[in-house]
Amino acid sequence: MSRVIHFEIPAAEPERAAAFYGKVFGWKFDKWPGPMEYWMVITGKEGEVGINGGMLRKPGPVAVTTNTIGVDSVDNAVAAVVKAGGKPVMPKTPIPTVGYFAYCEDTEGNLFGVMQADPNAK
Repeated sequence: MSRVIHFEIPAAEPERAAAFYGKVFGWKFDKWPGPMEYWMVITGKEGEVGINGGMLRKPGPVAVTTNTIGVDSVDNAVAAVVKAGGKPVMPKTPIPTVGYFAYCEDTEGNLFGVMQADPNAK
């Protein structure tokens, strides 16, 4: 069974959004050193119930908070989405040092991501 492993919050002003979530929930934001403007969101201590997430700058294909589901294969997950009546929204994309990712839409128009971890990632 696949589980939600990550969420993403799109923000027009990431610094403002980070300040908001930090004040309201005590979340911490760390700029990701990768090739795109992205912040890792730490929502709690390691071992506590819950997941961490990320924040990216709008605009783009993502205009709402989305959940990412961990899968063994992005290709197989996208094929299963299509077979079940959903559709791919953004094709399989490599994420350096992380793995592969794609956005899909379910039969109700809800956006979600699927991510395959790279077993060689450090």
